[in-house]
Amino acid sequence: MAQRIRLAVAGVGNNISALFQGVEYYRALRDRGVDEREFVGVKRPRIGGIGVSDVEFVAAFDIHPNKVSRPFDEAVLAPPNNYPMLGVPLPAITVPVDQGLTSESAGDADAAFEHVVRRLRESEAEVLLYSLPTGLQWAAEAYARAALAARVAFVNCTPELVARTPALLDAYQAAGVPLVGDDLASHFGTSVVHRALLGLLSDRGITLQSSYQLNFGGNEDFRNLRERGASKQQSKLNALAQDGVDTSRVEVIPSAGYIGQLKDNKVAIVNIEGVGWGGTPVQLDLKLKVQDSSNAAGVIIDLIRIAAASRRAKLAGFPAAAAKLLKSPVGGHDKITPQSIDASFRALDAAPVRA
Repeated sequence: MAQRIRLAVAGVGNNISALFQGVEYYRALRDRGVDEREFVGVKRPRIGGIGVSDVEFVAAFDIHPNKVSRPFDEAVLAPPNNYPMLGVPLPAITVPVDQGLTSESAGDADAAFEHVVRRLRESEAEVLLYSLPTGLQWAAEAYARAALAARVAFVNCTPELVARTPALLDAYQAAGVPLVGDDLASHFGTSVVHRALLGLLSDRGITLQSSYQLNFGGNEDFRNLRERGASKQQSKLNALAQDGVDTSRVEVIPSAGYIGQLKDNKVAIVNIEGVGWGGTPVQLDLKLKVQDSSNAAGVIIDLIRIAAASRRAKLAGFPAAAAKLLKSPVGGHDKITPQSIDASFRALDAAPVRA
């Protein structure tokens, strides 16, 4: 059995609740003797020898008063989080949630920044998972610098520019530390489905006239996106870009509406209009409903395993294995080939498993 990932998290929101509960869900299956190759919702039971239940939460940072100073196992279930309970026993994780960085305390010389670096070192974290609300570029950069100072792999779940910042990527490469980003592509999210449909149109010779994507939800992410959706909108367009698709004809609204009664559910509407043989019209309308944070956690589990396995194998910088799991990977989707992705996974799987 592989050594568990020692995971630190910046932001203790719904995605972290889904990850925490999901890890225990699969651990319970494993303990009942279920073959991990039969786990539902899991494409890769192992990455670099690390299973989906091989995760230990060792540090956490947040600024919400309902979470700061509380034990992790309490804070991750505290309002405004509204991810549903998965009905599995949850372990006591008494690691306290530390006060996170603010825009006034994010400088490298600030005591709060130094505290984050110190906690990462003291906890012996291998990976820092950044999962704060969209639109906080300063926070994403600050936590990435803190992880670099502590020589901890960094995973950016948000559309903020981190791995795509050349200076940061170069610094991680020089330090021998993995940097994974930017912006996770949900397990079966609107962008993944929309991209596939636009690609299908192009493959079949249908000329795209127009397309739009609308997203509705009732969690804090959707509440936040009403005011801070610009970076998410661009990242979603990045995810749709591919040969033969004119994204200037596509409109994306990351949060078309916050609807509280939806809670952690997301409803998405996709419309595509094209022109076929003889100028005749083609129209497709699709409605997608998903558990929003489960959709994120199903990808986060792979991103953190890629980051941890890369660090253990002493592979620095951006791992190509993460490319298809991100909306805005380093270099863009067109620059990373399926062959390079497969080679990256093979390198991780070939590394010695840390017991």
